[in-house]
Amino acid sequence: METLGLLLLLAAAHAFALPLPAGDTQRETDSRPLAEKYSRRFYNLPPGLHGAQGTMDGMKQRIREMQAVYGLEVTGNLDTNTLDEKNKARCADPSMGPDNTLKWKTTNLTFRIENYTPDLPQSEVDRAISSAFAVWSDVTPLVFSRVEEGPADILISFSRRDHGDGSEFDGPGNLLAHAFPPGKNMGGDVHFDEDETWSTDTTASSVEYNLFWVACHEFGHALGLSHSKDPGALMFAMYVYSEGFPLNEDDVQKIQALYGPNPNPPTVKPKPEAPGQCDPKLTFDAITVLRGDKIIFKDRYYWRLHPQSVEPEHHLIRHTWSFLPQKVDAAYEYCDADRVIIFRGIRMWALNGYTLDEDYPKYIHKLGLPKSVRKVDAAVYIPSSGKTLLFTKKTYWSYDERRGKMDAGYPRSIEDDFPDVRGRVDAAYYEHGFLYFFAKDMQFAYSYNTMRFMHMDRANALLKC
Repeated sequence: METLGLLLLLAAAHAFALPLPAGDTQRETDSRPLAEKYSRRFYNLPPGLHGAQGTMDGMKQRIREMQAVYGLEVTGNLDTNTLDEKNKARCADPSMGPDNTLKWKTTNLTFRIENYTPDLPQSEVDRAISSAFAVWSDVTPLVFSRVEEGPADILISFSRRDHGDGSEFDGPGNLLAHAFPPGKNMGGDVHFDEDETWSTDTTASSVEYNLFWVACHEFGHALGLSHSKDPGALMFAMYVYSEGFPLNEDDVQKIQALYGPNPNPPTVKPKPEAPGQCDPKLTFDAITVLRGDKIIFKDRYYWRLHPQSVEPEHHLIRHTWSFLPQKVDAAYEYCDADRVIIFRGIRMWALNGYTLDEDYPKYIHKLGLPKSVRKVDAAVYIPSSGKTLLFTKKTYWSYDERRGKMDAGYPRSIEDDFPDVRGRVDAAYYEHGFLYFFAKDMQFAYSYNTMRFMHMDRANALLKC
């Protein structure tokens, strides 16, 4: 059976695996039939399992596989977040299984646009399609030529609902497009859901979808790629638009494994792959606590450490907080108000869990920092004192959360008060009476009560390396 590749839309963006509250047990019971159907369709739950135990054991294994793919806590149970993830729009191509080994036997491929969406001028559709093919030809020896009529290797069309290929669309939202892998007949063909509103705007919208970005993903399927487990890859199943060259290292490595590199590559720079958590030179951008979990920011990504989890979860920032910048300078949790404050440049954002406080973003100078401060390097809240320490270059400030004012006598020298910290503070957090500072690839622990240095370790020890 030919495999379809359907693009997943991330509609409601958070991926935090929390235990099911007692009041949600009925929700779990009611969701089991739907979960079984979901597991059969997308995670290869074998049909014909007889008896409740056989079905449940198979479904639990498929739920574990889904949780692993999406970076959730692997429990095999329909906890709150797994139910939320299951109800999101997704790709109809089964997420589990080996990478696709199908490929075209030639590097000279033709494509034809069979019809157009009324959402865009034809010239913009043509440009988006050509640009999407160029993304793949830039890193391979593949050459794509357009034909106006007759047969073509890749046929591109816009369709609604049941359109005759055995995989109907579902109306606005959810499933955006699908593609067939290389082969005869419909092999390589790409279909976009005409019930979506297509755009060439560079903003990620909940009602409009960037045609270029979706086409890039689907053309990857049409060339033989399966979904990636790297959350920063174009071929990851979720749709989250971001500016710049779409491919990251994982995308490039996999397409070049099929077709080889471009012998005359243009000067394109792939997006960096997700940082390795056990790289001994790993540095962090910011660390905060969020309702008991540690959130560790690095480049476009963050790790989430749940106290009861063995392995940290790894996500793109935009998959959870689409309104935040793609890189974070500093962050801290003011737990008394159930807020996390995020800093980037001269602006700050206040999060209430997964939503943005309506009064934000604001300028960091509202805290009382002088206009000469253009960036906060690190921030940490001390619950016992009600103070937040803000680190900027070689100095730090003390902000009284209850009074909403800076304390007198600041800024103070980091070197004078924390002499063992080597270099600028990149990130900080507080736990059990200890202040943890991160500078380059090292972490330094201080007793807050005595302000005495206690010990040092590699930064990535926080990620259980």
